[in-house]
Amino acid sequence: MRTTASKSIAAKDNAPELRESARGSFYALVELTKPRLSMMAIFSAMLGFLAFQPSPTDYATFFFLLLGTALAAGGAAALNQWMEREEDKHMKRTSDRPLPAGIIEPQMALVFGMILSIGALVCLSLKVNAWATGLTAITLVTYLVIYTPLKKRTPLATEVGAVSGALPPLMGWVAATNEPSAFGWLLFGILFAWQMPHFMAISWTYRDEYSKAGFKMLSHEENGAKKVARKSMIYSVILGALAISPVYYDYGAGLSGTPYLCVAIILSLALFFSALRFVQAKDKTTAARSLFFVTIVQLPLLLAALVIDRYL
Repeated sequence: MRTTASKSIAAKDNAPELRESARGSFYALVELTKPRLSMMAIFSAMLGFLAFQPSPTDYATFFFLLLGTALAAGGAAALNQWMEREEDKHMKRTSDRPLPAGIIEPQMALVFGMILSIGALVCLSLKVNAWATGLTAITLVTYLVIYTPLKKRTPLATEVGAVSGALPPLMGWVAATNEPSAFGWLLFGILFAWQMPHFMAISWTYRDEYSKAGFKMLSHEENGAKKVARKSMIYSVILGALAISPVYYDYGAGLSGTPYLCVAIILSLALFFSALRFVQAKDKTTAARSLFFVTIVQLPLLLAALVIDRYL
């Protein structure tokens, strides 16, 4: 029988390994939340709030909006990876994620994702308002119950996923206003339209990997290159129209000014010409990567300009 002293020595010997294992599990759980993608949701919710209140007076509501959005985004990401853990094994870009790499167990990811998602709804319900809570619940259901399973059935899943991706700025708006008024829906429309060229670029770049995983993408159809590029162009035009519309139409928040109009035109033209290049290019992959980069830069700048205009 081992003595207390020998057990203590064994524990000390194993301590570095245990600490390393705990550290690895912690980082794996953080990775499950897709921090960069979650930050986009937090950023857009924050700008949705600030679009109504450029100088927040209710700091508690503002803080819990951001916290609730972070929890919801992280929870949705974790549950999505739990649902797609087998598919992720077949794609190079996702095979090193915590679940397919075997760093954490599926049950842990499931429980973690559920805790974050439920925590988000509780946080928003108690500290923000019913509208923000309801829209967050719709986001979770749309993303996990409809969009994720639909990805293996139809390319139209992209549009369904874009609905959930477009709700965070509307959540921010209703947190500030207590109702989903016209300007909040404009923010929703901007995010929805932006996601089309963004995800079309991704779907073309990684079309072979998506095919291996069994996902149905527009890029897999006959004349897929033309269809993907054309959809990118159509939504780039729609996004440009939505972007400049608050200068000429009062959505109930006052007209935007000339400085915003200049920024919106420049950003919209940058996206339009990038999408046009995608349509015309023989090397679609290079053009798709360029379009992806433009979308990443364009959206934060456009939303930030819309908020800054409220100060002017």
